[in-house]
Amino acid sequence: MNAPTKVTPLDAAVLATSVEEAIEHAVRQIPPVWPLASSVAVNPFLGQTGQTLAQTAAQLRSVAGVPVTMPRAYYRDKIESGEIAEADLAQALLSSVHKDTPDNLEALRASIKSDRSNPAALPDIATLAAGANGTDWPCIIADRIGTWASSHFDQGQALWPAIAGRSAWAAWRTHAMHDLTPEIMGLSGFARFVAEAPQNPHALIMRAVDTLGLSSQALPGFFHQMLFSLGGWAQFARYQLWQAELAGTNTAVVSDLLAIRLVWEEALYLQNRAAIDEEWGTVRAAHAQDTGARSVADQDDVIDEILQEACERAAQRELSATLLETGTASSAERPALQAAFCIDVRSEVFRRALESADPAIQTLGFAGFFGLAAEHRSFASDIAEHRLPVLLNPSVTTVSGTHADADEDRATRFSLRAKRAWGRFKFAAVSSFAFVEATGPVYVMKLLRDAMGLKGTNAPGGPAPRLDPELSLDARIDAAQTILRAMSLTTNFASVVLIAGHGANVTNNPHASGLHCGACGGYSGEVNARLLAGLLNDTQVRSGLAERGIQVPSDTVFIGALHDTTTDKVTIYDGDLGENAPADLGQVRRWLDAAGALARAERAPRLPHAANASDIARRARDWAEVRPEWGLAGCKAFIAAPRHRTSGRALQGRAFLHDYDWRQDEANGFPVLELIMTAPVVVASWISLQYYGSSVAPDAFGAGNKLLHNVVGGIGVFEGNGGNMRAGLSWQSVHDGENLVHEPLRLSVCVEAPAAAVTAVLEKHPQVRELFDNRWLHLLLIDEGGKLSHRYAGDLNWTTGQ
Repeated sequence: MNAPTKVTPLDAAVLATSVEEAIEHAVRQIPPVWPLASSVAVNPFLGQTGQTLAQTAAQLRSVAGVPVTMPRAYYRDKIESGEIAEADLAQALLSSVHKDTPDNLEALRASIKSDRSNPAALPDIATLAAGANGTDWPCIIADRIGTWASSHFDQGQALWPAIAGRSAWAAWRTHAMHDLTPEIMGLSGFARFVAEAPQNPHALIMRAVDTLGLSSQALPGFFHQMLFSLGGWAQFARYQLWQAELAGTNTAVVSDLLAIRLVWEEALYLQNRAAIDEEWGTVRAAHAQDTGARSVADQDDVIDEILQEACERAAQRELSATLLETGTASSAERPALQAAFCIDVRSEVFRRALESADPAIQTLGFAGFFGLAAEHRSFASDIAEHRLPVLLNPSVTTVSGTHADADEDRATRFSLRAKRAWGRFKFAAVSSFAFVEATGPVYVMKLLRDAMGLKGTNAPGGPAPRLDPELSLDARIDAAQTILRAMSLTTNFASVVLIAGHGANVTNNPHASGLHCGACGGYSGEVNARLLAGLLNDTQVRSGLAERGIQVPSDTVFIGALHDTTTDKVTIYDGDLGENAPADLGQVRRWLDAAGALARAERAPRLPHAANASDIARRARDWAEVRPEWGLAGCKAFIAAPRHRTSGRALQGRAFLHDYDWRQDEANGFPVLELIMTAPVVVASWISLQYYGSSVAPDAFGAGNKLLHNVVGGIGVFEGNGGNMRAGLSWQSVHDGENLVHEPLRLSVCVEAPAAAVTAVLEKHPQVRELFDNRWLHLLLIDEGGKLSHRYAGDLNWTTGQ
């Protein structure tokens, strides 16, 4: 292997600024991925929200050959079936902001008659070297980096963990200097090349840039390509950076991965220079185009964006008609029961079913962490669980249980430690075979029980959570007031108010936390629900609320609950109330059971091989079931309006529903509207766009086939036994085996509020405005009659009509 070109001090000084800027750009293009224990949906286009869909198509095509819309045939079928109407196409064409837009509708129709070829990425050095010598270097690189990364990033799965406290760059160099696989596969001298590499990863990056002959204009796109090629490993490193920045610190782990990937490029280039230099020169020239030019969409990109826009306008037209249907409203002056659920689309089905059980029942929608951004320690655990949206830092710390539970806590800890020790003995290298011989027969009944789906499902329980340390009385009153106003629940309280978080009780699913509450950081929502119920039952808090104009009747009791979205069963934590628990909750339980039966009956026909609603509970217990529920598949709208706008309308579990009355918010300057637009809407956009990305580009943004998954490091999955870690949703989460069950649509956010108030929020929050200006989200206003009356056109402008 030839020695790399030496960078002179002057050259290094000239390149330094460009390299640092390019690294920063590339790092910000990569979305984070959360570990399996607390996985939440992430927008895979998070780094591209400053561009339109068409511009993103141009960028991701050159970087990785990734499509960002469905194939043309998908849209042609919708046009031919009449689902996309002529008016939808015309409006989408008229709204295009690009120069290279077809002149008229006839030209647009002509252009979509033929399919578009699959996008092809600019080849990297590994790909060129593979073509030159027949060795699959991209696959080898993914395998070797994956082998190291699975140990370095391990979060407790490995029995022999890697040495902690070392940078990713230093740890990888130690590993690679002793890994002979690259040399066996034909990359001679690689271990020595790594050993002689600079100890400073930025010095290596500078050297590689010079060796590969890259100009400063080429660096942003090329560095993005390098990180993108690392798949979930780069995304997990980006998560570590995300967490560091939330804490006010920093980490170089992402740029370390970039340096690691560039070592391979540099080594392969030096060994294969004669065979690939001419072709690399062409690629290098393409990368060296003006940085902004890579995001200039061609006409095919623009046409695909128009077709996607037309598809979304068709869905909005359908939603508008649904909202104009005659709904239902509570018939009682005082509700017989109030139940606050998460805005999650799965709650929409259950809320509608519960309201149909009795017209005197009122339901509400609010983000599932219920305004309590808690860092929580569960009973007998020292793990700090962030039960809050990942956009936020914790504002309170909580624990389960009281000091009186100390003896039980100690006994539980001993039990858990014994269980962990038994597990390590079972899997340890020395004892594992003897374990099987000696105790294997003991597991026969367990295997039979699990295989037949006889294992029961249990809702999370344990002692009631409490604030630790306790907040001052004024702080508790402030929190209660803020939350009740944000829920638009300040008058007409029922005697029983359920605060219902949600979770998913499934078996043998490494992505189970992804079915829990995204607003609770990938955990189930019972902790936050029980905390809020306890706060609102506090007599001192209620007295303080009365002084601030919120009079909670003395007979009103708040009760925490948990909605299991897999089985549609609701657990009530009335034991938290002690002596203050209502004497009889039988009627409430009957209503909830009836609603669960109706919700299961509605959901069952969508689930493959579910003969009837009674199959749903069995599927949740079945360790071989790859589709115990559909999660948030199908989500297409976010509606912030009074419940009477949506009550009784069959929204088919496809809408996030946030209760909001702008008239209550106006006097205070619309703080609740601002909160909704900057937190729940953004979280919902991450969910929507994760489902979108996993549907339109499953190879790039999906986790692959569940049947081939192997958990790696406790943080993610391999599809198979190695390579890049996969992020996103599995194929079974968006596809039923024959067709997509998730219709890839960018979310339509529908708000009942004055246009001026919404505009003020957008003007104040540029990052939120960017999502709407570039149409990663659509924004529509609901008028007094329930009609979608105005559409946000970008640049703080509105048009009338949907």
